[in-house]
Amino acid sequence: MALGLLRRRRSRSGPTPASGVPLPLPAGAGAYSCEVVDPMGQPLGGAEVTVTARDSHRVAAHGTTDPYGLFMAALPPGSYSVMITAEGLTPARSDVAIAADTALPPARVALLPARQLELPPPGTWLFDPPHTAIRFIAKHVGMAHVHGRFTRFTGGIRIAPDMRESQVSVRIDAASITTGNRTRDNHLRSADFLDVEHYPYIDFTSTRFVYQGGSKWTLNGTLTMHGTSRSVGLDTTYLGTVNGGYEQELRCAALAKTELHREDFTLNWRSMLARGIAVVGPTVQLELDVQAMYRTSETPTPPE
Repeated sequence: MALGLLRRRRSRSGPTPASGVPLPLPAGAGAYSCEVVDPMGQPLGGAEVTVTARDSHRVAAHGTTDPYGLFMAALPPGSYSVMITAEGLTPARSDVAIAADTALPPARVALLPARQLELPPPGTWLFDPPHTAIRFIAKHVGMAHVHGRFTRFTGGIRIAPDMRESQVSVRIDAASITTGNRTRDNHLRSADFLDVEHYPYIDFTSTRFVYQGGSKWTLNGTLTMHGTSRSVGLDTTYLGTVNGGYEQELRCAALAKTELHREDFTLNWRSMLARGIAVVGPTVQLELDVQAMYRTSETPTPPE
C-alpha cells in the first residue's frame, strides 16, 4: 500500500528523488528509495526489497525493483532494516532512519555475485531413498490442492569433469503413488490416469545441465510417463556436499522443480469431467528433493 500510494502521488506530481525535487508525502511520513544494480553496474529489475521495522520486527514495505532497478516506499518515521536479494547474487542489508516529511536520497546498492558452492567430485552418485523425496501438488478440481508422493524409486547422477556434461536418471514405480486417500490412490493407478498395469514406470533421463548463476541450474531431459515421452526442464538448486549419513560417506543434495501438463501425457482430464469424475486438475507441480551418495566400493547400501 505504501509503495502504491507513493507511486500514485509521483505520477500526479512528476519529479522523483533522483531529480533532486522532494516527493509529496503523506502527512508525517518519510520516504526510502534505492537503485539496485548488478555486478556489472547495470540496473537490476526484479530484485526483492524488504523493509522491516527494527523495534517491532514487522515488515513495513515489501516489493521488487522496477525495470530500471528502482524501489520506493513511504514509511512512518523510525529505524528500519532493508534487505535486498536477487537470484544468484549475495544479499545486501543496511539500516536506515526515516524522518517525518523527508525523502532520503536514493541509495545505490550493488549486489555482488553469490559464493558458488563447490561442485560434487566427478563420479557416480546414487540416490539415498530414505533421504530423498519425490513429491507433487495438483489442484483438486474446484477444491483444494492434493499433495502426494511416490514412495519407490531409484536414481543416480553421473558427475562429469565438465558439469554441463553430467547426467541424471530416475525411475519411479508408478504404483507407489500415495496421497493419503486409498480410494483416490487406486483411481490414480487405474487406466483413467497412470494405468500402472500397462505403464509400471515413470522415467526421467537428462540431456544437459545449463548453469543459471549462483547455485541455480536448469536440468533438461526427457520424461516418459503413460507411454508418452516429453522434453521437460527442471529448475534445480544445488545445495552442496557434506560428509554425513550412515558411515560419514560423502553425499550431495539438490532440489528440482517443474510443472507438468497432464494432457501432454495423454491423461485426458476433460473426458473424466464429462463423466462426472473430478479428481485433480490439468497441471501438476513436481518436486524432487534429492540426497545422493558418492558411489565407491566402501559406500554402504541404504536401508529399504
